[in-house]
Amino acid sequence: MTVREVGKALAERDLAHTTVMTVLDRLAKKKVVDRAREGRAWRYRPAASRESYVSELMFDALGQTVDRDAALAAFVQSMDGQEAEALRRALAETEQPRN
Repeated sequence: MTVREVGKALAERDLAHTTVMTVLDRLAKKKVVDRAREGRAWRYRPAASRESYVSELMFDALGQTVDRDAALAAFVQSMDGQEAEALRRALAETEQPRN
């Protein structure tokens, strides 16, 4: 999206064009978004998927404790049945040998 498109998507926030442009520039410098020239404007897109970003946040959160096992156990105990099953499938996939 261009800065103008992002601004329109955030219209309910009543943000100045320069504010949107500054934030996107800072996000690009932090490599949260990628940007490419399109004529005189920049076109922005996420540098990674939302799932990758959330995964990174979860990993960083685990780094905040000295007892990672206890934190993981508490996290797993808070899951519902579908989430626990999704975790089991993901673990099983990582344990399969790769060709």
